[in-house]
Amino acid sequence: MESLKLPKDTMLGAAIVTITGNREAFIENYKGILEYTTESIVLQGKNAKICFEGSSLSIDYYTNEDMKISGKIDALRYI
Repeated sequence: MESLKLPKDTMLGAAIVTITGNREAFIENYKGILEYTTESIVLQGKNAKICFEGSSLSIDYYTNEDMKISGKIDALRYI
């Protein structure tokens, strides 16, 4: 991968999480939604679960490839 200059996330299928402040997150390459409440959103990644904790959490949109979560994000954990 390194010699070909290919992005590791694409080649490995790893999730990409981009957080803007504590109010929104963009997630790419997730596999599915495991739990969805206003206090917790748990996503399945390729190698780990991705857990967002906070208040007033919501999924603004999602496709097979990416999603946007908004609300007050207090913690992000990989489990």
